[in-house]
Amino acid sequence: MINKNRVKTVLRKNVWEVELSSLPRWKIWLTKLLRVLYVLTRDLLEGQLTLKAMSLVYTTLLALVPLLAVSFSVLKGFGVHNQIEPLLLNFLKPMGERGVEVTSRLIGFVDSVKAGVLGSVGFALLLYTVISLIQKIERACNDTWHVNRSRPLSQKFSDYLSVILIGPVLVFSALGITASVMSTAVVQKLVAIKVFGSLMELATKLVPYLLVIAAFTFVYIFVPNTRVRFRSALTGGLVAGVLWEASGWGFASFVVKSAKYTAIYSGFAILIMFMIWLYLSWLIVLVGASVAYYHQHPESVTAYRRELRLSNRMQEKLALLVMFLVGNNYYDNLPALTLEEFAQSFNVPTEALEPIMEALEGHGLLTQTASEPPTYLPARPLDTTGLKDVLDAVRGANEMVDIKPQSESAELAVDQLVDHLDQATARALRGSTLKDLSLSKPSPVTLVSQSSQKVDPSSGEG
Repeated sequence: MINKNRVKTVLRKNVWEVELSSLPRWKIWLTKLLRVLYVLTRDLLEGQLTLKAMSLVYTTLLALVPLLAVSFSVLKGFGVHNQIEPLLLNFLKPMGERGVEVTSRLIGFVDSVKAGVLGSVGFALLLYTVISLIQKIERACNDTWHVNRSRPLSQKFSDYLSVILIGPVLVFSALGITASVMSTAVVQKLVAIKVFGSLMELATKLVPYLLVIAAFTFVYIFVPNTRVRFRSALTGGLVAGVLWEASGWGFASFVVKSAKYTAIYSGFAILIMFMIWLYLSWLIVLVGASVAYYHQHPESVTAYRRELRLSNRMQEKLALLVMFLVGNNYYDNLPALTLEEFAQSFNVPTEALEPIMEALEGHGLLTQTASEPPTYLPARPLDTTGLKDVLDAVRGANEMVDIKPQSESAELAVDQLVDHLDQATARALRGSTLKDLSLSKPSPVTLVSQSSQKVDPSSGEG
């Protein structure tokens, strides 16, 4: 029997406590891989990823036919609506003959959807069902990336419509262009040459895998409401693509050996198989998103899950640092910073800094620009904004006014003490403004925006 404590000790000593700089390159890569596998396994065992996948399965069942109906209507205008069925067959290929039956039923449902019969209210509900699916996918990816803010309503409207209306056209146009190029005379002549023919045959076999990886990479870049680096998204796409193909083979074997499930569940067996495949598909999407997140944020790959609990002192310090950088860049005519750039400059996780930014915004000290990702600017004149306003913003953030602790014996004395401390702070900071803080010298190294040249902290330049 395996001793769990002994396994944990070995992992801690050989994976987490080892100094990476003392290892050869291949061992560094292997250790990082083991660490990521450990945190992914931990995330799966904790159940959050599986719970989100289950939720997405339910929403997909409700929205799949409306989504296909909208895509069918759009593609019909371009004359490529007949390509939906082969795409569905390819997606449900691991289900074998049951996949063919599910595809025919879905296409039958789509054909029976008529906008004239639905009416304006019915069509609006159909569109809402599709949008709710995309919104839930975005929310799941945002949770993976620890992003608490969703897109603004206007941006949601434009982005979601782009996915619903333009996305299918681009996908099938790419497939059509690929097929056209492969059928040209030049390509056919190259295929006739033995060397090029072998390479072309290999490329043809690789194209489906590359398209799957490209699709996952696009999702990881586009869906989360944060800036995802291409390299991180591609890493997540590669992992998800490999898992997708591997699970397809495994699920196909499972379907072949599942005759007893048909005997037990009868006509419901097809639906159950379809739901299981949907669940595996969404779980793969979320695992790939987690890989992309950990690749971009290696500081989150830790042996124990960290609960970010900042002391009041640290929250006040971070708030003052944020306002210092905002003011410093404002007076030096430097570009405004994004949330990720603030986090990088302070070497803190973005999820620790985000509530502080929200508190400063809620207090009217900061405002976001309309750029993507948004940057932060002063919301009021810095020369008339006192430093105590910054402290008040974080001290009073998320304060529940309906909770009023009462104690007849100590309430008056405690209230007097709290007021005394507040007045002492006000006296100490009287006359000190954000402008004074921003122009104070010496100043720390200011991080410029991603569009400008950044200073490498390890280079010693500043």
